[in-house]
Amino acid sequence: MIQKTDSKSATRRKFLGGAAVAGVATIAGPAVVKAQGPITMRWQSTWPSKDIFHEYALDYAKKVNDMTGGDLKIEVLPAGAVVPAFGLLEAVSKGTLDGGHGVLVYHYGKQTALALWGSGPGYAMDANMLLAWHKYGGGKELLEKLYKSIGANVVSFPYGPMPTQPLGWFKKPVTKADDMKGVKFRTVGISIDVFTGMGAAVNALPGGEIVSAMDRGLLDAAEFNNATSDRLLGFADVSKVCMLQSYHQNAEQFEIMFNKTKFDALPEKMRAIIANAVEAAGQDMSWKAIDRYSKDYIELQTKDKVKFYKTPDALLKRQLEIYDEVVKKKAAENPLFKEIAESQLAFAKRATQWEQDTVVSRKMAFDHYFGPNAKKPI
Repeated sequence: MIQKTDSKSATRRKFLGGAAVAGVATIAGPAVVKAQGPITMRWQSTWPSKDIFHEYALDYAKKVNDMTGGDLKIEVLPAGAVVPAFGLLEAVSKGTLDGGHGVLVYHYGKQTALALWGSGPGYAMDANMLLAWHKYGGGKELLEKLYKSIGANVVSFPYGPMPTQPLGWFKKPVTKADDMKGVKFRTVGISIDVFTGMGAAVNALPGGEIVSAMDRGLLDAAEFNNATSDRLLGFADVSKVCMLQSYHQNAEQFEIMFNKTKFDALPEKMRAIIANAVEAAGQDMSWKAIDRYSKDYIELQTKDKVKFYKTPDALLKRQLEIYDEVVKKKAAENPLFKEIAESQLAFAKRATQWEQDTVVSRKMAFDHYFGPNAKKPI
C-alpha cells in the first residue's frame, strides 16, 4: 500500500527543495533556448510503452508539437525510464522531468484528497461530468489549492474521461460481496480503503507490474482499467474471468502535468496552445477509446476465451456504503478533503438530476436493434 508522508510540512519542504533546483536550472530558459532552436521537454508517462495509455500520452505530445510548428518538442518516455510510475509527481515537481502523463490517484500517498479526481463512484457522475465539475464547478481552483498545500511545483491538467472500469480479473466469478474477503487484490487510491473494508488484502501496484504479480501468485485478483489496456498488458494470460461494472473507479480521468517553473517561463502563446491541446486530446482520447475498447472487448471473448460477468448489485451497493464510511473518516481528518468532497456533491446533485431527467435510456434502443427479438432495420 502507498504510504502517506509523515507530515504536510515535511512534504512541502521536500517539494520546495526540488522546486528551487528546478528554478535554477530553467531561469530565463525560453529566451536562451529560442535563439538556439526549439524548446524541448522530457516527459515520462506512468504506463508501459505497449499500453494504449502511453499511446494517449504520445497523442497529446504530438498535438502540441504539431500545433506549435515544432517550436516546442515534447518527448514522452514510458514508465520507469527515469522514475517509477508512482514517482512522477515528485520528479516533475523537482524538475527531474519537465512533465508527465498519469492519473491523480497515483499520488494518493502524497495527499489522500487527490484520489477524489477519479477513485470512487463520483456521486453518480460519469468521468465527463466530473471533468465538468473540475472546469466549471470549482475543481480547478481546489486542485491548485491542494497541490500548493503539499508544496508541489506543478501545473496540472486533468483530461480524458474514462469509461466505467471493471471490478477486475478473478480466478472465478464473484457472486456476492463476501467473495472479496481474503482476496489478494490490486487497486489504487481510495479504492484501497474501499476494498480493504470489503475484506480484501490490498496491494497497490503500477499497471505494468500487475500481470507479473498475478502470474507469481502475489495477487489473486486485480483491476486495471479497460479491455484494450488489459488485453495488451496480458491479463487474459493469467485469468479468464473478468467482472464488469464497479463503483470503485466510476469517474476517472488522466492528468497532464508540467513542472510549474518550466511552464510559467513559456511564452503566453505556447501556454495557450498547451491548454487547448489538452481539451482536444481529451475529446480525441474519448473517441479512440470507444473504437479500440469495443474491438478488444470482442477479441478478449472470441480469441482469448475470456468470460465476462456483471458484478452483483449487492456488491455494488456494499461499495457505496463503504465508500461513504471512508469519505466521512477522511473528511474528519483532512479539511481540504472535506471541502473538495462537498464541492463535488453540490455539483453532482444538480448535474445528475438534470441528466437523469433529460437523457433517454439507450437500453430500449439497443434491444430494438440488437436484442434477441431484433429485426433487421435495413
